[in-house]
Amino acid sequence: MSESGRVTTARPACSRADTFDLEEFLARIKRTEAAILPDGSFLFGQGVPLVVARAPGRLDVMGGIADYSGSLVLQWPIREATLVAVQAVAEPGLKLFSLATENGREARTLELNSSTTRQLLEGGYAAARRWFARDPALHWAAYVLGVLLVLERERGLQLNCGLRILVESKVPEGKGVSSSAALEVATMQAVTGLVGFTLEGTELARLCQMAENFVVGASCGIMDQMTSALGQADALLSLLCQPAKVQGFVPLPSSIRFWGIDSGIRHAVSGSDYTSVRTGAFMGYRLIAELAGLKEVARSEDGILRIDDPRWSGFLANLSPAEFDRDFAPHLPTELRGDEFRALYGGTTDSVTRVDPNQTYAVRQPTAHPIHENARVRRFTTLLEADPNEPALREMGELMYGSHASYSACGLGSDGTDLLVELVREAGPAAGLYGAKITGGGSGGTVAVLGRADAGEAVAGIARRYREATGREPYLFAGSSPGACHFGVRRVGQ
Repeated sequence: MSESGRVTTARPACSRADTFDLEEFLARIKRTEAAILPDGSFLFGQGVPLVVARAPGRLDVMGGIADYSGSLVLQWPIREATLVAVQAVAEPGLKLFSLATENGREARTLELNSSTTRQLLEGGYAAARRWFARDPALHWAAYVLGVLLVLERERGLQLNCGLRILVESKVPEGKGVSSSAALEVATMQAVTGLVGFTLEGTELARLCQMAENFVVGASCGIMDQMTSALGQADALLSLLCQPAKVQGFVPLPSSIRFWGIDSGIRHAVSGSDYTSVRTGAFMGYRLIAELAGLKEVARSEDGILRIDDPRWSGFLANLSPAEFDRDFAPHLPTELRGDEFRALYGGTTDSVTRVDPNQTYAVRQPTAHPIHENARVRRFTTLLEADPNEPALREMGELMYGSHASYSACGLGSDGTDLLVELVREAGPAAGLYGAKITGGGSGGTVAVLGRADAGEAVAGIARRYREATGREPYLFAGSSPGACHFGVRRVGQ
């Protein structure tokens, strides 16, 4: 892959792990056919090639919900990944299959005739979102169909044939490690490989984010899709979310390692807590713009604003903590009703969320979080790049604890993730553990842990203590794998 993250349909040099993934994937397809299609038919048409793509989930080491405010973030592509196989067939319509998972979720299928498929693709984002929202059992398919809709509307993709799409995900759902981004990126990579499109990696990630924002209806930032597309194994993606500028890849020193411990509490970036915090941050930015004398230069019919902002370039995270604490924080309300805000300011600069007039939003803390988090991430990066010694590791750990506390102050904590972080803090450097924080959108999900490379047993011990205290069975994330752009696509003759 080039430094620009160019996605090509050529097969790159393939590691043994990649080959094993592909061979096992094809074998599982064959083993699954009888279970899903007991009449003796096949998931895919025989004699017709398949295009296969792979995209990993991610562990949010630092940055998290500050991405939508323009922060620097540090993201780790995990070992677990999603594989998607796509085939063009003469029969019109779409057939989607999702294989059963190791945690017991049963196989899922969805068949759409050509008329329904065309209706969905021509009806626009809002109509597609309503169609999927009518039945929770269809939610998983919105990530796949959303990718097709975005490719058609934004890149002129014309489907002149039927499609069969099969998904196998090893990225556990609801654990805050971006199972949704992995599915979107793998689907888009496979479909563009099938039709011969070439997309830059950053553009692929942006289009996948659009699918999640406008079809799924989740107000996520772009760091998840960028990591799933461009991540490098055993390195942190350093991404400046303004909107998506790759700063580089930070290799992990051999002396340290990251793990993830799942709390067993389901995380959802589409949940009201995350969306409310995001909305509150953009409300705070609008209030800061007013206090700073920045001018509104445009307003759309649905209330999206544009601000003339030469000072902070439109990104909240560009304020320094000192400037924010001195000049703006004392003037921001702790909370504000949506109707009061809209009466004064009309809307925010966010194209994804809307201020609900009937809701009361926290404002000051959601606004403060990305500003201070950006500073924490930058300091963490400086320490990591210097091959950290013991004092530096302790400081990095304190930065993670500070990030976690800020999540909780925003209302995005949970009893499970708080307990995991406290257990890591109690074990401490004596056990080789230095820091921990909640990941992604918060309100459950996974905790990222920083420790010495030989601290694996200590991490397993934390998981055991958590299980004994809560009765929940934690999933441990360990290891790393490359993003979709490094995997490329594989064409398999049937």
